[in-house]
Amino acid sequence: MKNMTIGKLAKRCGVGVETIRFYERKGLIEEPHRSESRYRQYPEETARRVRFIKRAKELGFTLKEIRGLLALRIRSEATCGDVRNQAEEKIADIEQRIVMLQKMKQALARLTVACSGRGPISQCPILEAMEDNRDENGRIE
Repeated sequence: MKNMTIGKLAKRCGVGVETIRFYERKGLIEEPHRSESRYRQYPEETARRVRFIKRAKELGFTLKEIRGLLALRIRSEATCGDVRNQAEEKIADIEQRIVMLQKMKQALARLTVACSGRGPISQCPILEAMEDNRDENGRIE
């Protein structure tokens, strides 16, 4: 396929034009050749790279981590094991976040049970708990 404008590239990859520009500014994709009329002209390789970035983001990788994965692709001494290590680190990170989110959910559930949903806002137990300087075990911080 021949080169694409930024709009066609964005549409083809399912992202916005500003996302393409952002990836370009961050060095995740190369600055494209420009036509005589100064339109960006992206090659097919850029579409593959943008889809790679999009999918990696969907899997929870940060842009910094994605940059590392992209760098692994061009390092001659890199192996699948290097990529697997990155994926295992991401799994561990996700598991930690799940534990933290479960604790947040439990704390919020306890607060909503304590609130009848009636009365003045100044006596809302949820807001009062957020203003309180105690930790979840009742100790003053």
